[in-house]
Amino acid sequence: MPDFCYYEDMDKEIIRYSNIQGIALAEENIPSSFPSHWHNAAEFVVVLKNGCRYRIGDTVYSPSAGDLLLIWPRELHEIVSNPENGVFFLQFASGLIENSADLSAASRFLKECHLISCKENPELVGQARELIDQLRDTYRKKQYFSETRCKLVIYNLLLLLGDHILLQHREHLGDEHFSDKSWAYIRSACSYISEHACENISQSEVASHTGLSPYYFSKLFHKYTQTTFPAYLSGIRVQKAINLLTDEDLSITECAFSAGFQSTTAFNKVFLEHTGLSPRQFRKLHRLNG
Repeated sequence: MPDFCYYEDMDKEIIRYSNIQGIALAEENIPSSFPSHWHNAAEFVVVLKNGCRYRIGDTVYSPSAGDLLLIWPRELHEIVSNPENGVFFLQFASGLIENSADLSAASRFLKECHLISCKENPELVGQARELIDQLRDTYRKKQYFSETRCKLVIYNLLLLLGDHILLQHREHLGDEHFSDKSWAYIRSACSYISEHACENISQSEVASHTGLSPYYFSKLFHKYTQTTFPAYLSGIRVQKAINLLTDEDLSITECAFSAGFQSTTAFNKVFLEHTGLSPRQFRKLHRLNG
């Protein structure tokens, strides 16, 4: 079994971050096939050989050597086939995306992109590979501030890919539906939600903060994030709860209310929906893998 992960069952993969919290690199013992599963981490697959086949959602991808395959947090995916030493994985915690207002605002667009072709975008893939190689070097050295250095590289990688993906969407949708002004509204809203998620905030309050009517804000927010305000807020609160649950001095009830949930019943339900685990199971797993 690979050092980098722990399989709780055959449809849920739990990433074990053995060297750096929130980041795992897998270059050996990668299975030639693995059934449909999901995890809370993002998984970027660097394809080294032809012959790989992956299923993400309902789509099967057959990337070529040199391509990048992007699997975003909580996406159902399957390794249909991998040649020996045909790929390596970069996996990183979803919080690196979800705790950033910029990336959260862009998550709808990011999650629509799964394959970056070396043939179609050689310069982009080359820049991405340089960053990944830089991360691998830092990850192996285990020098001081290695966690921060690695996470900075991941953010640079996400910025590189994000700029490319958003430019594609802007060209496809046109400025009327994808404007800098609309983006500023969404980014401001996501930032405000992240900052005040632990409070009893409402959609009307966030709309007022951005200077939009509740109706227009709701429409714009859904268009950009592909989710509702309550669902988005719950996701941010779950991420805050995940951080709190690692503190064994706090009870699960204290974690729930500190993260902004109004009841433990609601907290348990939403946490299970987002992570596939109950808060108690998550804490136990963290304790085992810590």
